Amino acid sequence: MAATHPLFTAYPVEDFRRREAALVEATAGVMRGGHYILGGEVAQFEAEWAAWCGVGEAIGVANGTDAIELLLRGLGIGCGDAVAVPSHTAVASISAIRRAGADPVYVDLEAASFTLCPDSLEAALRGPAGGRVKAVLAVHIYGHPADMERLAAICQREGLVLLEDGAQSHGATLGGRRVGSLARGAAFSFYPTKNLGAIGDAGAITTDDAALAERMREIRQYGWRERYLSAVEGVNSRLDELQAAILRVKLGDLAESVARRQALAARYREGLAGHSLVAAPTVREGCTHAFHLHVVRSPQRDALMEYLLELGIPVARHYPAAVHQQAGYAGFAGQSPGLRETERAVAEILSLPLHPWLSEAAVDFTIEAVRAWPVSG
Repeated sequence: MAATHPLFTAYPVEDFRRREAALVEATAGVMRGGHYILGGEVAQFEAEWAAWCGVGEAIGVANGTDAIELLLRGLGIGCGDAVAVPSHTAVASISAIRRAGADPVYVDLEAASFTLCPDSLEAALRGPAGGRVKAVLAVHIYGHPADMERLAAICQREGLVLLEDGAQSHGATLGGRRVGSLARGAAFSFYPTKNLGAIGDAGAITTDDAALAERMREIRQYGWRERYLSAVEGVNSRLDELQAAILRVKLGDLAESVARRQALAARYREGLAGHSLVAAPTVREGCTHAFHLHVVRSPQRDALMEYLLELGIPVARHYPAAVHQQAGYAGFAGQSPGLRETERAVAEILSLPLHPWLSEAAVDFTIEAVRAWPVSG
């Protein structure tokens, strides 16, 4: 593999470089203040993130995996229960379900959006584990909102809780409402590469359910209702004050950075239009895509990937295997419906470079390389 072409800067590093003065001042303020755990920065970020998402409550936690686990635990979903979830997701979605004590029931994806397929969910609920399903975790993969209207109708009919995994969808909307406000609760990751990224691990949960929010605040800190007295079983999963200060700086221009991602994605779409072997991502009507990743499909993905890497274009597979294909979680696949679209997508997906500091020249270089791909015919 060739060295990365100079046009392509690494997103977290470039993001820090562009904001260095503000980030250093924000973190220095925390260190000077001497309050390092669940202080004013966390409280202010929680209020700002809740307002940004359009909900009443946000609960800062240590990472996105914990956010899913605490959301399930706050709802009383655990041992003996099951959660319907797409197999085409980051393994963290499934790891969190297992840590809460529940089992995953893998659901197939929609070919166009890569999100959870409502028809496959219906099939899963008729399957061997359907009676144990208590919640549906809709993953807004790559930044595209899942079909929440159809999923909500199914959940209402079946008495299930609908939840969002918004780890890749900061800034996406459905029907004019931001992701994080579309279900009973939503889990977010602020891993450094996310649209809103910390400098380290961080996460949050959003909800309009004040009682649920209070339960999760207790769980995140040892089950305390008052200091040193645990009213319920809890964990240690607190958003760090330093990370909250960093996130507050970056939240200030999140809408603009998402708009930049969308503009670069539109440039890709126009430049790749009509290509016989590379399909650009589509966006369902009524949605805005946050473009955490720009994922194309090609039946000759491996050849295309090798070719682009040799040109120094940093492409990647997100993800090289669906969760049900991974040894650690394959044992749950037997209680799922067919996952044909998931397995087809895994063999065809390729993430092209995209982040808000990427230049138009870098996008054009990638488009021209794909257009010149000798296998493309």
